Amino acid sequence: MSEFPGRVAVVTGAGSGIGRALALDLASRGARLALSDVDSVGLAETVAAVTARGAEVRSDHLDVSERAGVLDYAETVRSHFGVVNQIYNNAGIAHHGDVERTEFKDFERIVDVDFWGVVNGTKAFLPHLIESGDGHVVNVSSLFGLLAIPSQSAYNAAKFAVRGFTEALRQEMLISGKPVRVTCVHPGGIKTAIARNATVTDDHDQRTVAEMFDRKLARTTPEAAARTILTGVQKNKARVLIGADAKALDILVRVAGPHYQDLVAKVTGRIMPKPVA
Repeated sequence: MSEFPGRVAVVTGAGSGIGRALALDLASRGARLALSDVDSVGLAETVAAVTARGAEVRSDHLDVSERAGVLDYAETVRSHFGVVNQIYNNAGIAHHGDVERTEFKDFERIVDVDFWGVVNGTKAFLPHLIESGDGHVVNVSSLFGLLAIPSQSAYNAAKFAVRGFTEALRQEMLISGKPVRVTCVHPGGIKTAIARNATVTDDHDQRTVAEMFDRKLARTTPEAAARTILTGVQKNKARVLIGADAKALDILVRVAGPHYQDLVAKVTGRIMPKPVA
């Protein structure tokens, strides 16, 4: 528990899902919180919930893809609390559609939020984490940062990039001896609204895609995900896998190598929603 009481923890995407669950769990462990989201209503609900648990909290509307805003935000949080110990780069969005039908703007939007949002948050807060003498960067990738899935090329690209960026950062901190630990998180199917809020290509029905995810893939609660993440932080794990699906498919990739692609293509070809006429 010594990792959290009194520590200042920054959580992006705190208005719902894993971000809200992290905020609540951190509040229960005595952390001081800097919470942000683009969803002001959801963020306000999270703030009310953590305040009810007695947490000291600051909340800000923040678009993680806007670099200047994130840089300003980091300075504001540092000034407000006097120190920053942990950053949970959690904010993310999704898109469903084949490469052939996905517009360039959709690739750019996903990469801007899911990858550049992580880079922006990490770069903006890293000097303050080093300054604290007790820093931790927690970047949320995905199961789809471990293996590729048809119709998820944009999300795969961003989440694989988060993984590579985060693993390189951890090694750099080890080499330099800087007082910052680094953890990359790979959730499997989590019961959040990410699929319901996702964009889709014009040959897919958004509701059908979301229902398929919620019914067949989402198995782990955000609360369980948050507990697993914070246990990983306590243990200074390089990689945290969340859910039996993430663990099983990670093993599949390790055992099958590139042949996993053929196996995944066969399975997803049967269960994925078919394009609409």
